[in-house]
Amino acid sequence: MIHENLVLAPYACYSSESKGRVYAENPSKTRTEFQRDHDRIIHSTSFRRLEYKTQVFINHEGDLFRTRLTHSIEVAQIARTAASRLALNCDLTGAIALAHDLGHTPFGHAGQTALNECMRMFGGFEHNLQSLRIVDKLEEQYPAFDGLNLTWETREGILKHCNILNAMRLGDLGKRFLEKTQPSLEAQLVNIADAIAYSTHDMDDGLRCGLLTHKELFENVPIYRKFFEEVEKQYPGLPIRRSQKEVVRRVIGYLVDDLVTNSSEKIQGETLKSVQDVRNLQYPLIAFSDEGIAQMKVLKSYLMQALYKHYQVLRVMNKSSRVIQNLFEQFTSYPELLPPNFYEKAINGGVQRTVADYIAGMTDRYAVKEYERVFNPSYEASN
Repeated sequence: MIHENLVLAPYACYSSESKGRVYAENPSKTRTEFQRDHDRIIHSTSFRRLEYKTQVFINHEGDLFRTRLTHSIEVAQIARTAASRLALNCDLTGAIALAHDLGHTPFGHAGQTALNECMRMFGGFEHNLQSLRIVDKLEEQYPAFDGLNLTWETREGILKHCNILNAMRLGDLGKRFLEKTQPSLEAQLVNIADAIAYSTHDMDDGLRCGLLTHKELFENVPIYRKFFEEVEKQYPGLPIRRSQKEVVRRVIGYLVDDLVTNSSEKIQGETLKSVQDVRNLQYPLIAFSDEGIAQMKVLKSYLMQALYKHYQVLRVMNKSSRVIQNLFEQFTSYPELLPPNFYEKAINGGVQRTVADYIAGMTDRYAVKEYERVFNPSYEASN
């Protein structure tokens, strides 16, 4: 595309040089291949379900807390901004960002941990692999193929983690995990934009709900203290909640600036003539500076202890894990309890993996209702 040739660096991913799709399709007259990927993800059923999947706070706990959907949108915004500054492909970056959490279970990481334990003897469960499984097989949008038939480059970016055994099964897509090489810069960028997004918006949500306090953040997180003092000096008398909102914005801005500046320096230190030169490296080029790494480490460590391990969060996650475990045990023992389309898949394609697909695709509230339908004798079928 002429537009890409004008704005992209030689080491970026060009849609005209894509490795293609599993099922060949005629090119679009109006969109690049990565724009088509982006649009297919937005229109997918799995993407819409993210609206009702937990980030940290269960969906029904409040309308203003982040969900997997809003998180994915924030990751895409951060990643696209940085991609533009680095002359990378914004369309590919956005597509990867919007798809990176499609495979997440209900109830956040607690749901994934519970489902992985249930699947321990049957290949395990990992949300990155599930995201790939969704776009490759589980989405049912097109008459000619299963999945979304995304480009190789988008699928490469979705696959953030992969163990050796699974990598061997994935062929060319899993090759980098065996050879210890790197994905595209666009994929590397989304990986870190994900960390920026969840660390900052979890801090914001934690303050909103009262599980985190201004006093403790001020005392324990230097980057919060630095920007709060700046805001207080610039806007004396500003209500605390508005000050905190400005602090979160400045933290995001600082982290993105640090990431772009340091990554640009690392890129310029290499001789890169194509995206393949990026993939041949055995170390990433998209990275924070030492100072940025230190600031992120402190913030993430604080959030782990003060928010993610807060007793109120752990109580909810414990209950959520039991919902996942009990549904899995019941459906694998009695697959005839599954909806007809999943029962057919279970009989023909394997009970455990089909049940895992069914549970992983649930929203938080659907999982709770399904639990009630299966285990509560007084639950009415019309509910």
